[in-house]
Order: sequence, then structure tokens, then C-alpha cells
Amino acid sequence: MVILDYGSGNLRSAERAVARAGADVEVTADPHAAVEADGLVVPGVGAYSACMAGLLDVQGHRIIGKRLAGGRPVLGICVGMQILFSRGVEHGEETDGTGEWPGVVDRLHAEVLPHMGWNTVRAPADSQLFAGLDPQERFYFVHSYAARTWELDGLAGQEPKVTWAHHGEDFVAAVENGPLWATQFHPEKSGDAGAKLLRNWLATL
Repeated sequence: MVILDYGSGNLRSAERAVARAGADVEVTADPHAAVEADGLVVPGVGAYSACMAGLLDVQGHRIIGKRLAGGRPVLGICVGMQILFSRGVEHGEETDGTGEWPGVVDRLHAEVLPHMGWNTVRAPADSQLFAGLDPQERFYFVHSYAARTWELDGLAGQEPKVTWAHHGEDFVAAVENGPLWATQFHPEKSGDAGAKLLRNWLATL
């Protein structure tokens, strides 16, 4: 299991959480290790543009693309989820993402930002990521930007499973799309619920 080190914070908390969930973890930017690992976690905090710059510096977009082409699992967390979309808009600045999913990440329409703290989510009944978790379970969010729409239609029998949350308006809280899964919230900061969610992901590897 590799956590991709591209200069975007909270790597050690992600490392500890994945290790506690039962995986052998390496934090590295080595492309070979990242492509060949059983699973790849792409965390991210801070500005979309800074995260994308760091990802490009280590060829992270190509690592993700190679893994997905081979059906190898990737889990994006927080801004690590946001950069999977086509582009992000922050303070009027547009930044291209990796384009794995169509859509734009932009500012939430809410009276209070950032959206910081615990919130419930609405997961599909057949979600593997949230299997065994109470629908009233809460997860820890810290963000002002999100994907506010979902634009990708799946193939027959392979429709993406999209989980939603609400803060001022609905936004995408998690996605399960073939080998590419992601969460807007921080599983590594979400206590027992986050640990269960990480174990669910690891069980699919």
C-alpha cells in the first residue's frame, strides 16, 4: 500500500490510519512503487492549484492514469478527491485537474465556510465503501470547495455509486467508480467510522 507523497500535507495521519486499518504502508513519490502497489491513497489539503502543481511535479497524474488503466485501486481524500475532476475554480482562478471525472470543483453556496466539523452523508444502499456503517454515522469535513454536481454516466451495470452530503447545498461526499474511489471528508480524522470505511476499501484490494 502506497500513500502518494506529492507535498500535500496530512500524509502521516493518513499513513497511521491506513496502517491501523490493517495495511502495510509506504509513503513515497516513487513512480514504480506507486504504480505497482496493491492500493494507492492520494490525500490532499489546501488549495486546488497547489495540490495539482505538486501532483504534476511527481507525475502523479500519470501514476493515477496507469493504475486505473490496469484496474488498480486508487483512493482520493479531500483535495485528493477534488483533483480527480476536470477543473477547480478558486478565487477566480481556474486550474485543470486530472480529468478522471467530468465536472468542476468550486465554492460551496453556504452561509458559513469553511464547512468544518462532523456531518452525515447519504450513501447508496449498495455502497461497498459505507457497508456496515449506520446511515446516521458522521464523518469529519474541512473544506470550502466541492463538486456540487455529478456529471458522469456509467456503463450498464457499472454506474458510479455517488454519496452526497449537505452544507448550504448538496455536494459530492464520496464516489465509488470502478477502481477509483474518493471521499471529500477525511476518513483518517473520522474516528471509528473512518477506520471502518478504510477497512472496507482495503477489503476490496
